[in-house]
Parts: sequence; structure tokens; C-alpha cells
Amino acid sequence: MPSLPSIFKACAVCFSLLSTTINGLASSFDPPIMGWSSWNTYRVNIREELIKKQADAMISQGLKDAGYSFINIDDGFFGYRDDDGKLHTHPERFPGGLKSLSGYIHSLGLKAGIYSDAGSNTCGSIWDKDLNGIGVGLYGYEKEDADLFFNEWKFDFIKIDYCGAGQELSLEERKRYTEIRDAIDKTVGRPVYLNICRWAFPGTWAKNIAQSWRISEDISPTWNSVKHIIEKNLYLAAYAKQGHYNDMDMLEIGRGLKREEEEVHFGLWCIMSSPLLIGCDLTTIPEASLNLLKNKELIALNQDPLGLQAYVVSHKNGGYILVKDVEKERSNTRAVAFYNPSDTTCSLYLDLKDIELGGKVEVKDLLRGRFEGRAINSLTYTLAPRSVKIIKLKAEKRLEPVKYEAEWAYLPEYSDLGTKKKQVHYAYSAEASGKRVIRFVGGSSENYAEWDNVYSEKGGKYELTISYLPEAQRKLEVDVNGTKVTGLKLETFGGKGIATVTAHVNLKAGKNIIKMGSSRYWAPDLDAFTLKPLRE
Repeated sequence: MPSLPSIFKACAVCFSLLSTTINGLASSFDPPIMGWSSWNTYRVNIREELIKKQADAMISQGLKDAGYSFINIDDGFFGYRDDDGKLHTHPERFPGGLKSLSGYIHSLGLKAGIYSDAGSNTCGSIWDKDLNGIGVGLYGYEKEDADLFFNEWKFDFIKIDYCGAGQELSLEERKRYTEIRDAIDKTVGRPVYLNICRWAFPGTWAKNIAQSWRISEDISPTWNSVKHIIEKNLYLAAYAKQGHYNDMDMLEIGRGLKREEEEVHFGLWCIMSSPLLIGCDLTTIPEASLNLLKNKELIALNQDPLGLQAYVVSHKNGGYILVKDVEKERSNTRAVAFYNPSDTTCSLYLDLKDIELGGKVEVKDLLRGRFEGRAINSLTYTLAPRSVKIIKLKAEKRLEPVKYEAEWAYLPEYSDLGTKKKQVHYAYSAEASGKRVIRFVGGSSENYAEWDNVYSEKGGKYELTISYLPEAQRKLEVDVNGTKVTGLKLETFGGKGIATVTAHVNLKAGKNIIKMGSSRYWAPDLDAFTLKPLRE
């Protein structure tokens, strides 16, 4: 059997850290896009003048000045494909054509986005009975449509749906989106932003194709929809990095949600680094909703240069606490969200050591834009039902981390498409420290868990303690910076709750990489691990 380090090295994915365009993708440090999209309010019922009015409103409402820059035309612009295969726009809905409309959007200093399907038919043709959406998808016309959309019509972004490819033709996602990306790269001589709209986390391959990918079904202007999408994204932070983001779908701000629900909606989209695409009618948006969309402090979290998604550090009393670095990695400044999705009051306690902050900590409420004084050791907030508290913390010092939850790990074989019987995933476990374990990691050399930001201030020898759920016929292989950890003896009798196994490892100063898996067996369900320095 090959050694574990060689297996992991062979499976590793290399990311470019250059800020230039690579393989047709925009700069790897670009933040999530911000703008407006037609689908939520209008579905296929769009027209040329409607789009122009929304673009005008983007300017007059001050949204461009707040950072919103895209006007995205979704499904509904299609007319027909002629005998030569060329796509034409709807003659009544868009009499001036999309080249002219794209030019109008650009003349306002904005960017223009367009829509298509990876199959032959669009979602509107299936769900909205728009017969003009039949036969106008990208399938078989990838290069022709790429040339039309981006070279002739000058669009900057494309959302690619999957109704025609999935519901109609049952095509394979990775193959189809790769074919489309390749066609765009070969046809267009400039960066094109691409969004994969597959309604579930499609797999780690998506980062090589798109700047963002949907992780859930379509959003609707209801609390249950917003709550469900947040729940789907809570444990996907490991996949949002280097200019690529989990897309929580378009914003329903200004479409009937209550004030606290809108604050949850926008605040969580911001701290979780989702694209921010407004979905309401900008000409009639309520003032309170408009002011929320222009909240500079929350937008700064979303557009932060680190491009990180907040991850869950605590799940208790029905609520969640999420945290992420902002401005600079491992600085003394971090953003935190206290989130109560329940229908009852929730009290959330945070020991500041759990987010690696020490000394006196300055607290700023980002929703209200005001400082709240200083904290020492801990913070406690009592949250109303369906509400959020988002703060920025600036501490006297940053502490070395001690504990790493399993649900923070990057899983190269993870997907939420439901195509595998035993798919590696983040599973609920009442016994786990964060109420989540990694299940079905192992079984092959490719299916492992990776923590790539295990930090040590000075390096040296550490005691590594791994928490897991014991079960017979499970094996665990651990790799630290390319060195296999030996001597791990697991308990095999289940039903006793969380067990631990300990080993001594060497860490280097700065970031370290720890990988866990099992090349030929299932690994046990992993809960967490801790690192304790061993001083000689």
C-alpha cells in the first residue's frame, strides 16, 4: 500500500495565488459579486424597459455608490434559435436587442450579466411554460453562444442553470460545466464570471470552473426559506476561499420579510461571503430595506479582502455563533455573528478564548453601527426569535488555537448532490462537541479530511488528541505536514459515546496541514481534535 504522505500529495489540488486571470477565471482575490437580478420578482416576465429602469434605480438609490455593480438579466429574454443555430432575443420583450441593452448598462458604469441553461431547455420553459425557452440552452452551442454573449453582446457574467441538463436530460454535472467553461475560455479573450446554479453544493471541482455555486434550492421571500439556506451553508466554510464562494441565492430584502428576518438574511449573507444580488423592484423598495442593503459595515464583511466565510464555533440552546478573520489573517480583529433561528428567545454565551481572543476586547455592533464598550473573558447575548447580532471584535492579543472541530475540515470528495449511497458529509451528532461529526470519510486514498490552517506560534512538539465515535472495523490514518502519525490504537466498541486517541506530533511555526482518512477502510466518525504544546 502506498504511504499516506504520497497518497495525499497525489490527491492535493494546487491553487494559484496570483492576482491575474488564470484559465479564464477572474482574479483569485475578487470578492463576491454585488448587484441586482431579475428572477426573484419578475421570473420570465421581463422587458427591455424594465431592465433599464432597474439599472437607473441602482444609480438613483445610491446602490452603485454602496458597491453594487451588476445588472443581471435572468431567464425570459430568449426568442428562438434560427436554422443556423444562432440565438435571437425575444422580439417583443427586447426589441432593441441585448447588445444595445448591455451597452446601456455599461454606460452607467455598471456590469451586465446574462443567463442560460447547461441543457437544451431553460428552467422557465419547464416551470413557467415559456415556450421560447425550448431549444435555446447551451447544449451543443457552447462556443456559438459564448461568442454571442461575451464577444458580440459584451456581457460580463453568466448564471448557468441545470433544469434542461438535469431534469430533462440527466447529464453529468462536472462534465457539462467543464465543457461550457472550456468553450468560454477558448472563445472569449477576457475574464467571464460564471455561476453554477445546480441547487446543491455540487462538489469541490466547481472551484476550477466558477466563481460561485449555488448550495440550495431557489430562495423565496419566507422565513423558512431563508433559515433553510443558512442551515445548508453553516458547514461549508472550508470551500469558500481564494475568490470562490458558496452562493446562498439572490436576496429577498424588500419583499415582505419582517425587519429582524431581513437583518438575519442580509447579515448572514454578508458574514458568510455569499454573492449579494438584490431581487426586489428597486423603484419601490421600502426605505428600511434600502438602508439595510447599504449598511457599510456589513458590506465590508462581505467584501473583505480575505474572502473568508464565517464558520460555526458554537451550537447551543438552538442558536449558533459564527466567526471569521477580517482585514488580515490571524490579526486581533474578528467578526462574530450570534444567530437565533428559533421561534423562542435564545441566550448565547461565548468564551472569548474559544475564538482565540485575549485581554480587553473592543466590541462594535455592525447592524447598528455603534461601539458597545469592552469585554473581558466572555460575551453573552439574549436574542429575540429569528434574529441576529453581528459584531466586530478588536482584542489586545490573538491566542494560539487549541481545538479544531471536524466540521471545519475540507473534504475533497464532498458533494450534496445525493448521487452516492455512502457520501462523506457533516452529520448531526448530539454527542459531538459542536453537534457535528464527519461521517464516511475514508474507503479510498482520495476521501480524506483536511485542516490546512492548524496554527502554531513557535512550532515544536504537541500532544494531538482526536475525538471520535468508536465502531468496529474502522481504521484511522493521520498525516501532519507530510509525515505519517504512528501508534494510533482506536477503540472498536461502539455505544459508549465519544472516545479519544492521543499521539505526539511535530508542528512548524505558522500554518500546518493535518489530514485524516483511511485508504482501505472507513474511518471512524470524527468529532474534533486538540493540540497541547509539550514543553521540554
